[in-house]
Amino acid sequence: MFRIPATLPLMLALFTTSITAADNVRTTRDIEYARAGDSSLKLDLYVPVAAKAPPVVVWVHGGAWRGGSKANPSVQPLTDSGYAVASVDYRLSTVAQFPAQIHDIKAAIRFLRANASQLGINAEKIAISGGSAGGHLAALVGVTNGVKQLEGDLGPHRDQSSDVQAIVVFYGASNLTTILSQSTPHGVSMRAPALELLLGAQPDSKPDLARLASPVFHVDKTDPPLLWYHGDQDPQMPVNQALEMLGAYKKQGIPATFEPVFGGAHGGKLFYTPEQFKQVAEFLAHSLDKK
Repeated sequence: MFRIPATLPLMLALFTTSITAADNVRTTRDIEYARAGDSSLKLDLYVPVAAKAPPVVVWVHGGAWRGGSKANPSVQPLTDSGYAVASVDYRLSTVAQFPAQIHDIKAAIRFLRANASQLGINAEKIAISGGSAGGHLAALVGVTNGVKQLEGDLGPHRDQSSDVQAIVVFYGASNLTTILSQSTPHGVSMRAPALELLLGAQPDSKPDLARLASPVFHVDKTDPPLLWYHGDQDPQMPVNQALEMLGAYKKQGIPATFEPVFGGAHGGKLFYTPEQFKQVAEFLAHSLDKK
């Protein structure tokens, strides 16, 4: 039976939310984590009822940086393994150019950490995950803790860290300076206009910004463990993007696991499978030192 947690009255006093309970998961929608000008930035939080202060996986949706939403996060099944999921909306490239998206997601992490006790999650065990463009953003957030240009100043919790303890990427991008040269003609037709919106120009016209937006150029020995799934037939995000990130991690001697999805394209039924969620849960348990 679903029971109202003791912290809920305080949580409701702090946040405007709608709360539902289904399948033993407490779902709190539309929590405002920051404001960017007149824009309200929100997240949805899914917390397994039986778990006490569970680790949280921050989910970053895809959509070529210009579409998508926080609804129906692909990693929600991780709640079955005792993980909370925070699905984050961020400013799309049609509204604001990079690095606004990273500023937003980092503000969401700081918000979660600052309000962990009220939200019923563990502030010390936060992972980040995303698919496609969201995978790129998740990887970039994961390897840029403390990078001044990417931290931003959104939200009231700038005293909190935006650090995460693990990264899980599904068919994301890691190097915006090479992605177009690695792409098929179909991939170029998809990514070139998306990159134009994100960066304000093609990567070769803004090389410094493209490097700032590329996770491979930020990897160092302090970065968290990485798990990366990528289809070997992906026509939109070349599998070389995964290999570049793996190489950057290997060069630093830090843990990274690459799981090629044979026959996999860009998303589809070969991803987010029960077998993959089992592996992700095991990876998170090890990376977050889950008891």
